[in-house]
Amino acid sequence: MTPDEETLLRRAIELAAEARAAGDPPFGSLLADAGGRVLAEERNTTVTGRDISAHPELKLAVWAARELDPATAAATTMFTSCQPCGMCAGAIQRSGLGRVVYALSEGQLGELKPGGAAWPQVPQEGPALLDEARVPVEGYYR
Repeated sequence: MTPDEETLLRRAIELAAEARAAGDPPFGSLLADAGGRVLAEERNTTVTGRDISAHPELKLAVWAARELDPATAAATTMFTSCQPCGMCAGAIQRSGLGRVVYALSEGQLGELKPGGAAWPQVPQEGPALLDEARVPVEGYYR
């Protein structure tokens, strides 16, 4: 990691501290172009915004998908205070961002939580009703 990238990652950590000071979980992220110019930054607002999806990584991925053309998005780097969760990782992948650099890993975050607290797994069942479910999907991705 270059000194300039370290500076951008430190800014993401500052955004995490701002989120915590505002009463939200301590996570912050920013999106930079290939030259290191900050295009957008966000912090977690899940508590104050009463929105479980208001993770900074997800907000930036949505912003990039709306505001950037694919080539520009692919040339960006997201700097984030913690490794993106599954929800955010999926959004990042779909948005076409080029790279993610994070400070804390998911495992390191778990070590900082009392008892390694994690969200409970929700059972999933399926596949089911394949013949019916395939009708609206067939041909869409061609």
